[in-house]
Amino acid sequence: MPRAVRIQQTGGPEQLQVEEVEVPAPGAGEVLLRQSACGVNFIDCYHRSGLYPLPHLPHGIGVEACGVVEAVGEGVREVQVGERVAYATPPPGAYAEARVLPAERLIPVPDEVDDLVAGGTLLRGLTAWLLLHRTFTVRRGHTLLIHAAAGGVGQILCQWADALGATVIGTVGDEEKAQVAAEHGCHHPIVYTRDDFREKVEAITGGRGVDVVYDSVGAATFEGSLDCLRPLGLMVSYGNASGAPPAIEPGLLAQKGSLFLTRPVLFHYVADRHELLAGASAYFDALTQGVIEPRVGRRYPLEKAAQAHTDLEARATTGATVLDLGAAD
Repeated sequence: MPRAVRIQQTGGPEQLQVEEVEVPAPGAGEVLLRQSACGVNFIDCYHRSGLYPLPHLPHGIGVEACGVVEAVGEGVREVQVGERVAYATPPPGAYAEARVLPAERLIPVPDEVDDLVAGGTLLRGLTAWLLLHRTFTVRRGHTLLIHAAAGGVGQILCQWADALGATVIGTVGDEEKAQVAAEHGCHHPIVYTRDDFREKVEAITGGRGVDVVYDSVGAATFEGSLDCLRPLGLMVSYGNASGAPPAIEPGLLAQKGSLFLTRPVLFHYVADRHELLAGASAYFDALTQGVIEPRVGRRYPLEKAAQAHTDLEARATTGATVLDLGAAD
């Protein structure tokens, strides 16, 4: 039987256990995938810890993978047997050798994009697309602040924003990550463990502030991020790597310059298949044209999923973190 990573209860990385699972034949509108690479993302940690509750326990983990269509159910027209596809969608359960999913959520992968990149970066790529093209339309002349600029989403955001003509400021944890960010389109890396990022942003922008902040860190950076915005600027909170942001009074946004605040969820933006394919097409086009060169960082076998979560939460990774189902333990 195929293997999958599941949790019996919420908690730390030690809750991730590899089990043999029964995988049913695909029903109407469904597809059976034989998977090759699974992305490891912070949302997986939130599901595992209970921050984002799962519908029931025990339950699988992971929302992103790449694989080959092994069988299709009645009425499937979106994909065909033998086709290489990827997805970034709930319900969780992507950490698995085989899986059944609705065909409408699957995206054909171009030949030029390998399995590790497709399975390990699609969620990040779609997230970057919604942040740069849907939540806020980035154009030449805009100035952005991107937290965790050397991370998986951060690297893609920096490269894509640079290609769009924006000035990119990014925060990172150390000099090594500052170099990584700089190599991926970040014009002004700030080592937040050494420098006050608010003061640095003020100096870089000449006191104007940035047009938009993309904040995946959460509690540790939220209030400082608001201080970096120009009047009428947009705060985009899209992650909780350091914990959930604090509750704020709406009046605070007025006091700081009539700011805007949003909390986008990717799955709301791509619930419609047309939008899903539009976002994926934009991302894959950027990949194949060389606008974005995502870095696959650490690769782990399925049995090391707990170590992958530990390293991700410790911010010991750069680029995409992937479960390589072809890797040996």
